[in-house]
Amino acid sequence: MESGYGGLKAFSGTANRALGEEIASYLNIELGRVNITRFADGEIYVRFEENARGVDAFVIQPVSHPVNEHLMELLIMIDALRRASAGRITAVVPYYGYARKDKKDAPREPITGRLVADLLTTAGANRVLTVDLHAGQIEGFFNIPVDHLRAMPLFADYLREKDLRNAVVVAADDGAVKRSKQLADRLDLPLAIIFQRRVGKDAKEPLQIVGEVEGRTPIMVEDVIDTAGTLSGAVEVLMAKGARPEVYICATHAVFAPPAVQRLSREEIREVIVTNTIPLEAEKRLPKLSVLSAAPLLAEAIRRIHLNQSVSILFT
Repeated sequence: MESGYGGLKAFSGTANRALGEEIASYLNIELGRVNITRFADGEIYVRFEENARGVDAFVIQPVSHPVNEHLMELLIMIDALRRASAGRITAVVPYYGYARKDKKDAPREPITGRLVADLLTTAGANRVLTVDLHAGQIEGFFNIPVDHLRAMPLFADYLREKDLRNAVVVAADDGAVKRSKQLADRLDLPLAIIFQRRVGKDAKEPLQIVGEVEGRTPIMVEDVIDTAGTLSGAVEVLMAKGARPEVYICATHAVFAPPAVQRLSREEIREVIVTNTIPLEAEKRLPKLSVLSAAPLLAEAIRRIHLNQSVSILFT
């Protein structure tokens, strides 16, 4: 591959090494050698074990659990590459942690989405590649290019093969309306919306539903499943309104914080479809869980960025 920089090199942190290896395989390259260890007091040590001068470097690291560890590891890797005179450094962040605070909803709150953007830029990132930000306006927090990929085509293709009859795409709350409409348009299905009221930091209470769901198979799509409280409440109101007890749930990022697994295990949920932006421990792998790979999407974006080709075709 040729670009205005040196050769392409991809490096993976410890957050999702399997995804990094899959991306490298699609690019027909080997992951770069990097030594990541801890000092006795827990501080992170990073040393790249191959020449990085002038290269087009891509650092693959989702900011997933443990979030603070993986964020700091990403920042240190970027700093080490900058000091090693890498030609360009792209932070490949499949899951952008701390994105839920993109604005102040109350006095004396932080805007952590902006803070992480500032940290990445200060560390030395020249570009960011990510998938399904929790809030699209986070792109505007950066003064460097951001390539924001969507997993929607993966979900649409997967569900289309199932040939679901008499289905309806349901927005589990008003925040999911836009992405739910996009999926409904792709699948040529009707849209319903559940309006919910927040009753706690991780809980919402369903208020009303707009649209016809009785006798239909509900499909819900989210950017992230954390505790699954919103989805669980949505399933309850759907069942009360006569929807078929075979709900399909799609989500790009499977955080699955407790008690998500318990909530997603309810019998009305037929299948939970996620991507591998975040690694899933064995105890989080539900029998009804299907995992789609984001590696081809990320690898193609990396290839296009390296060759200075348009990435916009991957956004749709």
